[in-house]
Amino acid sequence: TNNMVFTMKKTVALLAIAATVSTSASAFVPGSNNVKAYSGSVASTKQMPVASLTTSSSRSLSANGGARKMAEAASEEPAGNGLAETMQTGVYFALWYLFNIGYNIYNKQALNALSLPWTIATLQMATGIAYFVPMWLLGIRKAPKLSMGDLKTLLPIALCHTGVHVGAVIALGAGAVSFAHIVKASEPVVTCGLNALLLGQVLPLPVYLTLLPIIGGVAIASMKELSFTVLALASAMLSNVSSAARGVLSKKTMSGKQIGENLDAQNLYAVLTAMSTCILIPLMLAVEGTAFIPAFKSVVAAGDFTNKSLATLLAFGGASYYAYNEVAFLALGKVNPVTHAVGNTIKRVVIIVASVVAFKTPMSTGSIIGSSIAIFGTLLYSLAMNATKKK
Repeated sequence: TNNMVFTMKKTVALLAIAATVSTSASAFVPGSNNVKAYSGSVASTKQMPVASLTTSSSRSLSANGGARKMAEAASEEPAGNGLAETMQTGVYFALWYLFNIGYNIYNKQALNALSLPWTIATLQMATGIAYFVPMWLLGIRKAPKLSMGDLKTLLPIALCHTGVHVGAVIALGAGAVSFAHIVKASEPVVTCGLNALLLGQVLPLPVYLTLLPIIGGVAIASMKELSFTVLALASAMLSNVSSAARGVLSKKTMSGKQIGENLDAQNLYAVLTAMSTCILIPLMLAVEGTAFIPAFKSVVAAGDFTNKSLATLLAFGGASYYAYNEVAFLALGKVNPVTHAVGNTIKRVVIIVASVVAFKTPMSTGSIIGSSIAIFGTLLYSLAMNATKKK
């Protein structure tokens, strides 16, 4: 446990670095003209960037929700100091990968110790509140002002946001981290389906053709996965559907509509986090009750953790979850969509490899082949979508 606590302390230090480096983010109102880019230090802009959810989080609130436009706008702006910009972008991507890997490892360790996915998901979601509320109170970030009508507009999106997170947490608890991310790679398939069904959006044939390797790869990986469980597959697909629905609802309900005041990308993610926490608390109590307290005491009594180390593990799971979403927006705002798509694909591979190494999870040859095909398909999908938008 000492090594784990030491690793957690290093993560805190990196989180502090992420919070103090200069930032570049944009207002997030899907499909609207209310997209403004900010750059400078936290002190000068009083803004902190926020982004997706798991991988899903950042993609849904960004790629599907409008932050991709931010990246396109940012890529058109004249570059300042080239070397400084490159180094800053490198730092953002490194932290994005690091926090994402950290979250997946902390999350899986917590789920292995406490088989209470609803409670753990709620604690992780609530951790973000301890981050952004003090920033609002201290004036570091302008607090959003929302009416009841605004909250009603955001409620369906918050429900989807909740499904994204809890689905992913249950999937990670029910099976291997690597398998959950392989299934998560099929999200573009769900997105295309919901876009066609709810928005009537018909995409060019090349985009649909890129879905074939995704579907085939996930099917092969699922059949050959050594740690396959129906619960892991179903939960990961719930996360995919929720993520795709969140993006579609964001376009449908928020496009061209001004919602509240000070609701930029960071604050929108913060508001959704707060709303999702309120949604999760009663669901957690209904599903798992107060089993967390005796389970916590039992794990400590078994000698695997101390009170401090287990509490620290849970806290860092929540902190790394919120941190990687923050940094994901920073990374997205610094590069063009193609670069971000490639980076996101590489990130998924890195997470799968890191989880296999960290938890010594065996993968069959078929699972490796299937996951490679599926992940390559998601890259082709992202590139095809970007090419379509440029026409």
